Amino acid sequence: RKPIVLKGMELGTCTTKWTVDYLSQAEGSKEVKIHVSTVPQMDFLSKNFVYRTLPFDIFVRRAAEVKHKEYFLSEDEKYYLRSVGEDARKDIADIRKQFPILAEDVQIPEYFEKEQFFSSVFRISSAGLQLWTHYDVMDNFLIQVTGKKRVVLYSPRDAPYLYLSGTKSEVLDVDKPDLEKYPLFVKAKRYQCFLEAGDVLFIPALWFHNVISEEFGVALNVFWKHLPAESYDKSDTYGNKDPVAASRAIQILDRALKTLEELPEEYRDFYARRMVLRIQEKAYRNDDG
Repeated sequence: RKPIVLKGMELGTCTTKWTVDYLSQAEGSKEVKIHVSTVPQMDFLSKNFVYRTLPFDIFVRRAAEVKHKEYFLSEDEKYYLRSVGEDARKDIADIRKQFPILAEDVQIPEYFEKEQFFSSVFRISSAGLQLWTHYDVMDNFLIQVTGKKRVVLYSPRDAPYLYLSGTKSEVLDVDKPDLEKYPLFVKAKRYQCFLEAGDVLFIPALWFHNVISEEFGVALNVFWKHLPAESYDKSDTYGNKDPVAASRAIQILDRALKTLEELPEEYRDFYARRMVLRIQEKAYRNDDG
């Protein structure tokens, strides 16, 4: 249950074929929905980006540029494609369906059974783009096909120090965090790796990760269900909704906290602390895993 970088994997011809020219010609002018931001650090909580649509071939060429002659917001805007299904609310991202020609160039490492497969997310990022820190509920491979990435990771155990809002951290700049605003962040143990073209990063479920594209790059994220299928929310198309039992437990906790509001502050504080002790006793792991 630890992240690891796998090198020298057989990934198919994608690592040599996927140049800007080849990518733009292979899938032509089909339209894709992309994130566009004027700043490198994208923030999903404040939505400091806009969604725009471009023909795929034009998008690839723009994403590979540093300065743009044609642009939406500014000449140095950043682009990010995260592929989705035909209907993003119902269909799961699958490179074989959304980008069938490119899919023929990819050999996905067979570390899971075929029936465990959940999604294959095709990603393209401008140089310098940084994605928000978040966790996923499924195990996944980040396959770096072209370009270089830096990935910063944090253990699930350090969740108390990451200032979470849902599955995402409020701390945008993990290199220079605002410690006046986020003083506990220094307690989170940082793991870091650098991915070269052809490297594969295994990201276990619940591990937080922050991804920085040091160059224009193309990647493929492959998610699979390592828990029994019924553990997952059937409406989850992105692989980031908490397992059904966890969602139920959080709802029960919210109701319990609402009930405590009927008591005076002194009692509320006392019984809340007792609840924390019960959770620690019943649910916390005692090992160093």
